[in-house]
Amino acid sequence: MPNEKPGDISTLLQIMAQLRHPQTGCPWDIKQTMQSLTRYTIEEVYEVADAIEKECPDDIRDELGDLLFQIVFYAQIAQEQGTFTFDCVVETVCAKMIRRHPHVFAGKSVAQSELEQQWASIKQDEKTPSHTDTSILDDIAKGLPALMYAQKVQQRCATVGFDWDHPRHVLEKVKEEVDEINQELNVDEVDQAALEEEIGDAFFALVNLSRHCNVDADTALRRANHKFISRFHRVEHLARQQNRQLNELNLDQLEALWQIAKKG
Repeated sequence: MPNEKPGDISTLLQIMAQLRHPQTGCPWDIKQTMQSLTRYTIEEVYEVADAIEKECPDDIRDELGDLLFQIVFYAQIAQEQGTFTFDCVVETVCAKMIRRHPHVFAGKSVAQSELEQQWASIKQDEKTPSHTDTSILDDIAKGLPALMYAQKVQQRCATVGFDWDHPRHVLEKVKEEVDEINQELNVDEVDQAALEEEIGDAFFALVNLSRHCNVDADTALRRANHKFISRFHRVEHLARQQNRQLNELNLDQLEALWQIAKKG
């Protein structure tokens, strides 16, 4: 049995080791690999984000625990493979945080407006390219959700000055991309591939606008999703009050319910 210290990380490490024990562990845990775990880890990250969005401390604590368990799981597999341990993970991140915060740990003075640039510069210096033909975009994880990936690409390009000067300029770019979507739709036969490309360009421009407005695109979209769902639930409730099914209503009737729902 694990040590009776439920708040100690060593207890969680012992639980994980026991779950992975080849003879006495859990069959499901034993068969997992780093590759098989990744989809669960992504789910856990979004569950943390959802709990934070709901502002429920108990759920946040619970979901953070699930995410921590994922990290411990990877570390246990790595230890079994002889590559690294959980202590190595902690040691690495501690060294990295100290190295990337010289204004906190090394007494270096830096203006608040320059913190992001300092972080990017230190991060870039940490890299040891294996060949000369490298890009500042190479280490951005391509498996990120599309909105987050776009924002990181734009942030990285901005570190070398490849960026718009003002949100107004980005807004003009958004309008330009929307106009190009309109042009693709205003033809007798729509080119689906071209339409997809223009919509993608519009998404990319909107992410850029979000970044320039200090808005996280992924968070903004998730909140828009929640708002829509809340209002649609209200539409369903209003229809039930009228003893009607949504599929029995025409678009004008649905729009009338939607306008009521928007007013709360």
